[in-house]
Order: sequence, then C-alpha cells, then structure tokens
Amino acid sequence: MAGIYIHIPFCRQKCHYCNFFSIASTRHRADFVAALLRETDERYGYLQGGQVSTIYLGGGTPSLLQPAELEMIFEKLFSLFQITADAEITLEANPDDVSEDFLEALKSSPVNRLSMGVQSFFDDDLSYLHRNHKAGQALKAIEMARNKGFDRLTIDLIYGIPTLTDEKWKQNIATFMQLGISHLSAYALTVETKTALAHLIRKGQLSPVDEVQSTRHFEMLLESMEANGFVHYEISNFAKPGHYSRHNSLYWLGGHYLGLGPSAHSFNGISRQWNVSNLSAYIRHTDTGGYVEEKEILTVVQQFNEYVMTSLRTSWGCDLEHIANVFGPSYARYLEKEAATAVDAGRLRLEGSRFYLTKTGKLFADGIAAALFLEEPL
Repeated sequence: MAGIYIHIPFCRQKCHYCNFFSIASTRHRADFVAALLRETDERYGYLQGGQVSTIYLGGGTPSLLQPAELEMIFEKLFSLFQITADAEITLEANPDDVSEDFLEALKSSPVNRLSMGVQSFFDDDLSYLHRNHKAGQALKAIEMARNKGFDRLTIDLIYGIPTLTDEKWKQNIATFMQLGISHLSAYALTVETKTALAHLIRKGQLSPVDEVQSTRHFEMLLESMEANGFVHYEISNFAKPGHYSRHNSLYWLGGHYLGLGPSAHSFNGISRQWNVSNLSAYIRHTDTGGYVEEKEILTVVQQFNEYVMTSLRTSWGCDLEHIANVFGPSYARYLEKEAATAVDAGRLRLEGSRFYLTKTGKLFADGIAAALFLEEPL
C-alpha cells in the first residue's frame, strides 16, 4: 500500500513557530490548483500502479481551499490512482475555517478524517504562537465536526510553550479526554532558525522555550495517555487501539508515498525527492515538468540509518530479523552490539528480536537512534 501527500501552501497568517513552506495569502490559489493538477498528471507513474490506501492534505491550511477546488483535486486523484475503497483521506483544518457550510461540503467529498490544528485550549498560548483562532472557536469547531459525523477526528496540541504552565497543560490534556477524541498528535515547541519565533526570542520580545519544562510536559502526557488507554504508537502520536492515523503509520513504517505541491517530499524506498519550496516557481515549473528541486538515491547505509531512526520512534520497534533479511546478518549483529549501552542504561529494551524505547528512552529518542547510525557499509 502507498500514500499520497498534497501540500496546500496557503495560510491566513504565519504562525511564529512554523518552518513549513507557506504564504499568508490566497491570491494565487487558482493558479496553484491548476499547477497541482498538471503535476498530478505528470507524476502518477511514481507509485508504479500501486494501490493507494491513504491521502493526506496538509500545509499550510488545506481548509482554505474552496469545495469546488477540492472536488477538482479529488476527481484527478481518483481518475489516475488505484485508491482503495476504505482509503483514509485526511484534511487538515484550522478551527477558524470550520463552519456548518464547510463541513457540509466536506461530507459530500471523499474526506473521511479531519486533523484539527488546536495547539492549546488557552488564548494566551495561542497568542504566543500567533495562531489565528481562539480557544472557544476550537471547541465549537470540534463540536460541529462531531455533529456532522466526522468520527475520525484528531487534534494537534503543543507543549513546552512558555505561557503554558504545568496546570494548564494538565487541563489541556483533560479537555482532550473530555471531548472523547480517539487520536492526539502532540508536539514539543521547537525554535527553528529563520522563524519569527526565533527572531522574537532573540529580540527579547517573547520568552524562550524551557527544555526542562518541555520534558516535564512530555512525561505528564505519557502518564495521562497511558492511564486513559491510549497507545503511544509514535513519539508524537497517541491513539485508541484501532484508531491510528494510517498516513502517520505509513511514514514511520517505511511505506512509499508521492508528495504533490510545493515543498512536498516523495519516497519510494530507494530514493527521496522534494519539490521546489516557492509557489511562483512551482506554478511556473509545472508548465515544463521541473517541479522537483532535488533527488537523492539512498545508499545502503542511509537506508539502514533511516530504518533505525523511524522504527525506534514507533510502538512496533526496530526488528533485528528485518535488518538481517534486508541488509544482512552483519548489520543485525552490529545493531545488537551497539544497542547494548542503551539497554544497560534502561533506555532500550529487547523483546524477542525487537528493540523498543523505554519510557525514559522516549525522552532521548533522536540521540539514541543517532548513536546507532552507521557511517560506512559493513
């Protein structure tokens, strides 16, 4: 099974922390949609006729598209790809875009899952992040979505915000639980270079992120989600059993996907490529087929390192048998030997043929994976 990701680059305003490609305007929306349809025509062969089980419209803000524009996009996708009857089709939406009319239009489209960018249920946190909605709008949007029959619903929350006290974070988690939503994506606030947040912190206009506080919030989250029956199936994702995001799982389990739109990435197992991160260039380049900015063929070492990094982030773990079958027994022996330090430190555990992060290890996931990376082939 494979997936399709579509990057919609428009926003009402740029959030201070965001480093994804987007523009705070919808002026070129019609030209973008036309370019996207052209790119889809030219790149449908990338998945080599494989069945598509997940489509994800992200951004940016896909909920800024008009129903007619979404209809054109879906018509193109369904005419070109083998999309399974039970495909998960997700659309990201900001609470301030959600209305009765918007949801009614979505119900008549193939969209069957909504991902709502809530981030916090407190207005001062939203102000710090420079979000466009208020907490009350988020609650109302969720209620409307549920009333319209969108049972497959997820929300995003951000922890480690300087304005977010431990008590408020606890209340955010409690509000999520009270809403009865079956999936949560929770991210630590990170200060990326060249973002407005980094600039404002440097200028002393916003408080810096406290890593100790962020770690504490993560630990609180783990404890609460486990106590309420959620599976921590990927470092940033929690779900009730049977409610995992199919698209998220595809990424972390090494599935193949086609990325469409400016800045979108594609992966077919042996190579990775990404589109130009410029709307004007994307619109112009799709006239000549030059939308892909760069492509890299992954070496065996890169493929091994990527498997270690992605698999350790998941509840399915890093499988020595899989490594032996795909890369050779010497790679499995290497990993088992190198992982011993993290096992002794209580950060990894070995069950059968699989390594899993412990609760402590989840605090150091990236560092643990990096320590297991290879630099040269065995």
